[in-house]
Amino acid sequence: MSTHSALSSSLPQAPWKPIFEKHLSSMETPQFVLSTLTPAPAGSPTPYLPRSRYVIYRGFWGTLPENKHNVVERNPRVYESEMPCITTDVRMQKTFELFSSSEGKATEEEQVQGSGGGGPVEAVWWVEGDVQTQWRLKGRAYVLCKDDIEGEGEESSGVRTVKSEVGRRMRIVPEGEGKEGVWSWSREIKGHFGNNSPGIRGSFKAPPPGQPVNMPYDDKKLVLGEKVTSNDDETALHHFRVIVIRPDEVEQTDLSDPKKARRYIYTIGEDGNWNKEETWP
Repeated sequence: MSTHSALSSSLPQAPWKPIFEKHLSSMETPQFVLSTLTPAPAGSPTPYLPRSRYVIYRGFWGTLPENKHNVVERNPRVYESEMPCITTDVRMQKTFELFSSSEGKATEEEQVQGSGGGGPVEAVWWVEGDVQTQWRLKGRAYVLCKDDIEGEGEESSGVRTVKSEVGRRMRIVPEGEGKEGVWSWSREIKGHFGNNSPGIRGSFKAPPPGQPVNMPYDDKKLVLGEKVTSNDDETALHHFRVIVIRPDEVEQTDLSDPKKARRYIYTIGEDGNWNKEETWP
C-alpha cells in the first residue's frame, strides 16, 4: 500500500469519539442525514445547491465492524480513525456531487468512476431516548473504489488524493495485529461489501438509479430486487463504493437536561489535536 502521512503514527484519539460511539450503539438503526453540494443550473445566483438524504453509518474507516455472516478476508487490526463510513452505488448522484464540488470539479460522469472526490459534506445524527443529543460532523468526503485503489502502474490523481487525505487521519494501533505492509485498501473496501446484507448487495445490480423505466438498460445483468449472496459478484462490486467522511469540526448538542443543555464544538488543528469549546446550545 502507499505510504501514509507521518501524522498517522502519532495522531491522538479524538476526545469526542468514545461518547459518539456509545450514543450510536444505542440507536436501533444508526441512520443519519448526509448533505452534499450539487452544481446549480446555468444562470443561478449561486454555484451550488444543497442536497440531503438518509444514509446508514457503517463504522469508522480502518475498523471494520464485526459481522458473523461476512466471510470476506479481513485486514489485520493495524489502523483506526475518526472517519465514519457509508456505502453507496457509483451511479447514485451523491458520488458525482462529491467529485463536482471538490477541488477537481468534475463535470462529466466518466470523471467520477474511480476513487477520488473530496467535496464538502455535513453529517447529522439525532439520538433519541435518554440521550437527546444531536451530532453534526462537518468536513469532506472521499470515494473509494476497489477497482483502482491498488494495482500495478501509476496511481491516478484521485487515488493519490484519497490515500493522502484519508491516510493522514489513519492512526497506527500500537498493539495492532501485524505490520502496516499487510494492510490492504481494497481488502477493506471488499470487507464493507461483505458486511452488507444480500438484499443491499443486490441493490448494486439494480437498473440505473434515476433512469426513466421506459428507457433501455442491460436487463441481462441488472435486475431489481435481486439478492446477492456471493462476495465476488462482478457487477455488484463494479458499482460498489465506500465513502469516507473526514471531519474537521464536530458539534455535540446535548439537550438531555434543559437546565444543563450545552453544545460542545470540537475542531482539529494542523497538528492533529482536537480543540474543545463549550457553548450554549
